Amino acid sequence: MSLALTIGILLAAGVYLVLQRGMIRIILGFVLLTHAVNLLIIAAGGVARRDAPFFGGDTSNAADALPQAFVLTAIVIAFSITVVMATFAVVGRRDDDTEPDSATPADLGDDHEGVTR
Repeated sequence: MSLALTIGILLAAGVYLVLQRGMIRIILGFVLLTHAVNLLIIAAGGVARRDAPFFGGDTSNAADALPQAFVLTAIVIAFSITVVMATFAVVGRRDDDTEPDSATPADLGDDHEGVTR
C-alpha cells in the first residue's frame, strides 16, 4: 500500500511540475515521472513475493530478473535525457518564452518608440 501511495505522489508531483512554465521545473517533473515509472515496474515484477533469482535448485519461486533489467536500462536512458534537457535549458535560456519578461509595460514609461496615439 505504501509503495502504491509513493508511486501516486511521485506521479502527481511530476505531472504538476511538467505542466509549469519554467524549464527547470519541467526537468524536475520529468525526473519525478521516471522515478514513479521505475517504482511501478519494480512493483509489477513481484520482487517482494519471491525468493532470490539465483539461490538454489528450485526455480519455480525465483524472482524474475527482467523487470530489474528494464529499470536499470530506464535509469540510464532517463539520466541521459535529463542531461540533454538540462543542456538545452542552459544553452537556450534566452530562446524560449517560458519565463515572463523582466520588463513590463509599466516599467517602460509613457515614451515608447513607434507607438502612435
